[in-house]
Order: sequence, then C-alpha cells, then structure tokens
Amino acid sequence: MSTLKKELLREMITDGNLKTAGDSHSYLKDLFKDTLQEMLEAELDMELGYSKRDRKSKDIDNRRNGYTQKNVKTKFGQMQLDIPRDRNGDFEPAVVSKNKRNISGEDKIISLYARGMSTRDIHDQINEIYGIEVSAEMVSKITDTILPEVKEWQNRPLHAMYPFVFMDAIHFKVHQDNQIVSKAAYIVLGVNKDGLKEVLGIWIGENETSKFWLSVLNSLKNRGLKDVMVFYVDGSSGFKQALESTFPNSEVQRCIIHQIRNTLQYVPYKDRKPFAKDLKTIYSAIDEKSGYSALEDVKQVWESKYPFAIQSWETNWDVLSTFFKYPYEVRKIIYTTNIIESLNRQYRKVTKTKSVFPSDESLEKILYLATKNISKKWTRRYDNWDMILNQLIIMYGERFEQYI
Repeated sequence: MSTLKKELLREMITDGNLKTAGDSHSYLKDLFKDTLQEMLEAELDMELGYSKRDRKSKDIDNRRNGYTQKNVKTKFGQMQLDIPRDRNGDFEPAVVSKNKRNISGEDKIISLYARGMSTRDIHDQINEIYGIEVSAEMVSKITDTILPEVKEWQNRPLHAMYPFVFMDAIHFKVHQDNQIVSKAAYIVLGVNKDGLKEVLGIWIGENETSKFWLSVLNSLKNRGLKDVMVFYVDGSSGFKQALESTFPNSEVQRCIIHQIRNTLQYVPYKDRKPFAKDLKTIYSAIDEKSGYSALEDVKQVWESKYPFAIQSWETNWDVLSTFFKYPYEVRKIIYTTNIIESLNRQYRKVTKTKSVFPSDESLEKILYLATKNISKKWTRRYDNWDMILNQLIIMYGERFEQYI
C-alpha cells in the first residue's frame, strides 16, 4: 500500500473516531452516501452547464428545481438519496437511473442469471466489476428474491379475450426426491386484440393429462380470460377434453409442424423427402375440401408402405383442418409455428448452460426472467392486423365485438 493511501486511511480513522468494525461500516456507509450525492449534483451541473453555487450563470431556460427523495438498496443496506431535479424535467441521472432502486450489485447478478450465464461466469463478472466473491449458493439466494415477483406475474389479471392462444412444452431435467426427472415447462402465449404477443403463464408439470390441462385452463379463466377463438396446441393428449368443459366455443388447431415431425417418424430416411413433399399438398391446399382430397391422394400412394403415418392424419383431421376456415392473413398466424418456435429457441438459449435444475422454482425463475427480457422487444403488432380484426369481426360477430 502506498504512503498516500496509508495517510488517507489514518486521516479517515482519526476524523471518524473509528474504534470498532461497526464504526468503520457506519463511516463507510455515510461516505458512500455522500459520494453518491455529490455524483448526482455533478451530473446535474453537467446537464445545466453551471454549478449549484455559480449564481452568475443561472440566466438560462432550464434551472434546478429542488429534490425528490428516493430509497435505494446498496451494499451498505437501505439509504435515502436526494435526487436533484431540473425545471424542464429532462434530467435523468446515470449513477442512480430513473427506475432503479437496487444498486447493490444484486440486480446485476439477476440480470446475468436471466441471460443464462453459468455460476462460474457470474462469479467472474461480479468479481471483476465489484470485487465481490459470489458462490453458487449466493447466486441462488439472490435470485430467489424474485420468487414473489414470479408468483405475482403468474397470477396477474388477463384480458377478457385473446383471439389466438398458443400452447407448447419444452422439456428439462429437474432434481426431485433425490432423482433426476424429465419435466415439461408448458408455455401459454396469447395474441391480444391489439395484435401484440403476451406470455400468459408458465406451468411446470410431468404428465399431459386432461386433469393437468383442466387446471391450466381454469387458472386462465380465474384470472379473467373469458373467450379464445382458436387454441393452437402441439397435439397434447387430454387437451381437447379439458377444453370442452372450460372454453366450449373455442376451436383447436393442432400444430402442423409437430404433426409432420410425428408422421415422419414412421417413414425411413430414404422416403422422407418425397413423403414430406406429398404431405405439403395437404396443408397448402386452398380449402378443407381440397386439403382432404390431397390427403386421399397421398393415402393411395403411401398407405400400403406406411399405414400408421397416414392414419395419424385421418384420425386428427378435425383438429388439423381448422385453419382452412380462415382467410390467408389469419392462416399465417395459426398455421405456422414461428411465434412459439421463436420463443422456445430463446428459452433454450438461456437454459443451455444448465443440464439439470435443482428444483421447479429454479426453472420457473430463469424462464420468467427470460420472458421479461424477450417481451421487451414485443412492441410491434402483427402485419395487416386491422384487416385481420375486421375478418374476425365478420366471422364471430357479437361474440368477438363485445371485447373490442
């Protein structure tokens, strides 16, 4: 340690009359607060172009306009700061930004965790920035502070109607009862009446039974959801039965891409390309009649070789053909898997560093934080939404109009 630093420390000890570790902590807390306060004052000086004590330079349009008190969380605990204001309301301090109430470094840990960084990477980042050692247990403890926020989000009120709701599952490994089990995170994503995407909730479960789906659908109803025009699912068993007792007027569209993938499981590699090409004639048809006719043609060519593949299309035709009822602009939304596939890719990106999650709660945490980050970019509604809205009004009439 340099002589200058030693002299400064001794001066601080003398001036502060520091005799115990507690005295040192209190002194440093006050020093930290005073430093932040001076940084805020200096920022406003820069913004206005003159210092607080410079009376000669105050003849400008914008001036100081008192203070707003703000409680913030720091490494030294809670403290109250006086945030200086300007008359025009343009000043936004960088040292304690407008909506920020946590400058302890914990928010940084949560942010890094939300981006899928490993515990080791978080440790290295925090150590480099703040000089703090962060263990895996500490990361878990800090991120656990958002669990009440997750619960509040999962139970928040919903709009009364969403024209389209998409449901899909991503599977993860989770510790449970001293075993590693495979669990599915069921993502429910809605398109609201303004044409904007919104994740309605995330449920962690093991089996896709009608009882499970009934609990999910009832949860949506209890949060204010009254009607959905089309539910888009991945072929989950038990869903249709649960839907009939909760949203009996809603239609179901089974995911075409999942159907194709499941079908091709029955087809050897050498025939997959020509088989997939023939399947395309079914779902690219202009209407249901043409689509079913195409299915009959595919059946004639392939049924003798791959009967189970064809049988799947015939058995599920009622939920595979729903999209034919809608005009092209609506079909683009409920037929393609882009909306949910894109979301799932981003979830997988942030969870790829974690081969096994210690609990359901830890999985919920990271998916919630990822959802928050992803949702910030959902500010643009679907193309031609005005046209789609008018088509839905014509198709559903008063049932639809009452919610817009």
